Amino acid sequence: MTRNHAERHANSRLSATWRPLPAGRPAMSPAWWAWVATRDSLTARLIEAGAERSFRVRLLDQRLGQPRLDEAQALGLPLDRLAWLREVALCLDERPWVVARSVAPLAQMRGQRLERLGERSLGSWLFRQPGLVRSPIEVTVAPAPFHTLTGPWGRRSVFRHGRFAVLVQEFFLDAMADELGLPSR
Repeated sequence: MTRNHAERHANSRLSATWRPLPAGRPAMSPAWWAWVATRDSLTARLIEAGAERSFRVRLLDQRLGQPRLDEAQALGLPLDRLAWLREVALCLDERPWVVARSVAPLAQMRGQRLERLGERSLGSWLFRQPGLVRSPIEVTVAPAPFHTLTGPWGRRSVFRHGRFAVLVQEFFLDAMADELGLPSR
């Protein structure tokens, strides 16, 4: 099997792991529901929950590349199109609580300058955009396919602002559950 074929095969398995948020509710504790189902800024909620801990966005990777199959499908993007890919860890006292991956079609990035975010949160920019529309949230119990740390839940949704669209995937980590005393699911 060639590398591209193997990647496509692995990607096709990943696309089946996302489910609508209501389908995940029966398996989700009320404590996790409060985190996963919220539609406001996750960064703001983490800072609040972290109390006196220092918050930091750690940039793990940022590049142009091809999105995974499930990401392209979520954005309605042909597989051969380039996208802006950004992976970060949202840390409290330097300990990752959430890892996130954002994917934006390159053709829609004109003038957005998101590559300049550095270690600032994407949410700090997104939630200031007038007319921002967020798709329904989808959930998964699969680990983040781009990071080695694991956790109980992942969520994703597409944010749209005019012609611009970005898929934001956030995976809550075991460290967050431990620090906040949250149940395993």
